[in-house]
Amino acid sequence: MPKRVLQGTVVSDKNDKTVVVRVERRFTHPVMKKTVRMSKKYKAHDENNACKVGDMVFIQESRPISKDKCWVVVNPTQAQA
Repeated sequence: MPKRVLQGTVVSDKNDKTVVVRVERRFTHPVMKKTVRMSKKYKAHDENNACKVGDMVFIQESRPISKDKCWVVVNPTQAQA
């Protein structure tokens, strides 16, 4: 089964080797028929501390790295594969 890949924006890079990424999804409300935007934050592993606040990044599912970190930042070229 392929690993999920999500695209989001870095909102925090204060932790060592960790970034917080906000992933936004849009969908139509089933009753109101209005487009709704919802977002969720994921903690992702950034080995080289390369990401800065405001960067658009791809994150990929991985094994649990810590208590609440089970995503890894990947290069856009790796995300396409």
